[in-house]
Amino acid sequence: MPVKDQIKNFAKKLVEEQPDAATLRALVRARKPTAMHFRDDGIVPNNPRFPALLYRRAVKLNGRRFPPEVVIDTLFDTNGWGRSWRDTVYDYVHYHSQIHEVMGVARGAARIECGGIKGRILNVKAGDVLVLPAGTGHRLIESSRDFLVVGAYPQDGTYDECTDTRQRPDAVKRIAKVRKPKTDPVLGSDGPLLAAWRSAQLR
Repeated sequence: MPVKDQIKNFAKKLVEEQPDAATLRALVRARKPTAMHFRDDGIVPNNPRFPALLYRRAVKLNGRRFPPEVVIDTLFDTNGWGRSWRDTVYDYVHYHSQIHEVMGVARGAARIECGGIKGRILNVKAGDVLVLPAGTGHRLIESSRDFLVVGAYPQDGTYDECTDTRQRPDAVKRIAKVRKPKTDPVLGSDGPLLAAWRSAQLR
C-alpha cells in the first residue's frame, strides 16, 4: 500500500490498546506453512528463489478484548515486519520488486490469485497468513463484504508497485537483489519461513 496508507495506520496504532507478548503467544498456532513456487510466466516475474508461504489458521481471532486486525498488526510488528496497512487487496495483478510482503486476514474470506494468471487461486479466511516474496503477482478475485487484511513488510526493502510489462526488465534485476528477512512474521526468529527460504536459496 502507498506510504500515506501506512502513515494513516501508524496514527491509528498509537491510540489502540495492543496485546502484550504473553497474550500474543497464546493466540498464535505453530503451523507449518504450505510452500508454493510460481514460475515466471512472461508477464509476472514471480520469485526465482523463494516460495510463497500460506499459514492456515495461524492466528486465533475469536477473543473479544482485541479486534482481530489489532492482533495481527501487533504480531507482525513484534516479529519485525512493520510499515503496516489495513485494507482489502487490489483487484488487478501487481507485484513488489524491492520488498517482500505479508498479509494476514483479519476478517471475512476471499479468493486471491497468486503467481499471475498461470498461478493459483487461494481461498483464504480470517486467521490465515500469506507471505509473498518479492516479485510474486497477486490480485483479489472476490471477497466477502467484511474482508479485511493487515499487510506489512520486513525492515529491509523499499515499497514499490509494478503493474506494467514495460517495468519488467528492471524489476527482474531488483527482485534478485531482495534479501531474505531476518524473522518470520508469524513465528519470529525461529519460524519456518527462515528454513524454507534458506533451503530455496541453496538450490
